[in-house]
Amino acid sequence: MNAAILEQARELEPRLVEIRQTIHRHPELGFAEHRTAALVAETLNSLGIEVRAGVGRTGVVGQVGRGVPVVVLRADMDALPIQEQNSVEYASEVPGVMHACGHDVHTACLLGAAMLLKDSHPDGRVRFLFQPSEEGMDEEGKSGATRMIEDRALDDAEAVFATHVDTQYESGTVACSPGYVMASLDNFRIVILGRGAHGAQAHLGIDAILLASQVVSALHTIVSRRIPALDSAVISVGTIQGGTKENILATEVELRGTVRSFDPHVRETVFEEIRRACGIARVLGGDYQLTLQEGYPALRNDLNLAVFAHDVAAQLVGEGATRELKPEMGSEDFSFYTRKAPGCYLVLGARPPGQPMRPLHQAGFDVDESILPLGAALMAELARRYLEERPLKKG
Repeated sequence: MNAAILEQARELEPRLVEIRQTIHRHPELGFAEHRTAALVAETLNSLGIEVRAGVGRTGVVGQVGRGVPVVVLRADMDALPIQEQNSVEYASEVPGVMHACGHDVHTACLLGAAMLLKDSHPDGRVRFLFQPSEEGMDEEGKSGATRMIEDRALDDAEAVFATHVDTQYESGTVACSPGYVMASLDNFRIVILGRGAHGAQAHLGIDAILLASQVVSALHTIVSRRIPALDSAVISVGTIQGGTKENILATEVELRGTVRSFDPHVRETVFEEIRRACGIARVLGGDYQLTLQEGYPALRNDLNLAVFAHDVAAQLVGEGATRELKPEMGSEDFSFYTRKAPGCYLVLGARPPGQPMRPLHQAGFDVDESILPLGAALMAELARRYLEERPLKKG
């Protein structure tokens, strides 16, 4: 194990815990992370690190070193619209908003990495990206990663890394694997159009609720009958709204749902089959309007970087504390970075020993804060060793 960097990081633990709890008390939703961004910029400035604020609207970029190559470390800063239920002294003070996905931890860990690297003189540059709005998109359908890329935060990047906490894994472990680790995210809105009539004279109308039920049934056969069994996809209808009174046939029903997949060809097949399923409404005498909103692409870890990152993690925590990162159908906008530069996404175990898992995006989510030094050391070592070893060039 690399005891030296971990020991340095452990000396930072009180400060990292303070930063994490401050951010946790004052959570901010996507593209509104003004207080968090100010804390990040102030901390980086105090370290003597070059800072650029207002990147991607509310993001912050810090940098140490000069020249090339450039290795990028990313943390997200936004919270979720969830009312916290934890009885802790650092609980959210903002009604209806909390850090239920660990982005407060990610931000604190990346600031810790900056503290560890501030006096280094790397052969190249380490760039710290503190990104807004990973959890959602703006009015133009763009997430924080896209906005950061548009603002040139990824320019000249040779490799990009990110970590994410997860209580599926015990504290002190690190999970990493090559290939697809997170699915793409796409949403749909379907409006089924019928013709109204009195419920006692249903034969005079076209029941939009009946049409919608047929469409929903067809949507849920796409994966089982149109996608190869060894491929992965999920289609979920999340909302159905329609009708005005119990004795009036609905003239309009709105369906909203989500699609998850890994392979781009599967993704396109699902889109085409959704269009086909909607066509049932026309066959039965009605009509439909379909809106497909493409969101985040699937997240795929670069093979060479995943092997390299596993080695870095094993040196920090020991081979016995490394884990395979199994693919999940959740989504992450870090995938936009990995379409621009080779990247690797790692998971940091955050479940206290002997305690049950606290799922992400839940009102009771919390983490074992003792992992903060490990998160900081891991990010710092990924950057330091990358610039020393240039694993992509070797590969």
